[in-house]
Amino acid sequence: MPVDKPAFYATLRHFVLFRTMQVLGAYGFRGYFEKKPHFLQSIPFAIENLRRLLKDAADDYPYLIEVLHEMTEMKQFKEVNVRRPLVVKVYSFSFKKGIPADDSGNGGGFVFDCRAVNNPGKYERYNHYTGRDEPVIKFLEDDGEIFPFLDAAYRLVDASVKRYKDRGFTSLMVSFGCTGGQHRSVYAAEKMAEHINEKFGVEVRLIHREQNVERVLAEAEK
Repeated sequence: MPVDKPAFYATLRHFVLFRTMQVLGAYGFRGYFEKKPHFLQSIPFAIENLRRLLKDAADDYPYLIEVLHEMTEMKQFKEVNVRRPLVVKVYSFSFKKGIPADDSGNGGGFVFDCRAVNNPGKYERYNHYTGRDEPVIKFLEDDGEIFPFLDAAYRLVDASVKRYKDRGFTSLMVSFGCTGGQHRSVYAAEKMAEHINEKFGVEVRLIHREQNVERVLAEAEK
């Protein structure tokens, strides 16, 4: 069967370009969205293949070629961080409104029940405060029941944070619940977030769900 070699090679370039984009899409989806970092190891090689293809790219698709050129020059694709850092999310919540949903796809994490600790919420004078306010902090610390509770929680979570870091995991969730999600759970979540950040230097995202309050404790500089 006769073959028109120039026509064949001209068409082949389109297939190679299409296949390269398909491969990059698969690596990105499996790595970034399905949280499987080993797929990210192949992205720099696929990007380099794309760079070579673009040197001899035809003018058939000028806008697509322009976009692909811009993509190969983006910093995040020049240096792909294969081993993403661990991020710990710490929640406070009310059991009456349900346990916080895990948006990482891992199905959840630690859930600690603060309801056995003496509750400042049963006293009217604390109704307008949360576990972040000095009157509630003083009540809980003077009472003292919160300390052994937190010490036990620290030991459990510390072991997991260490192993998660060693194994290259990227997400851990720790939640503290109480009756209203206002006093004991808020105090405990604050203390846990600070403890993890100070001890391990990882980024901690602290979410007080019932107050709609969030803050980030940044990863320590290396």
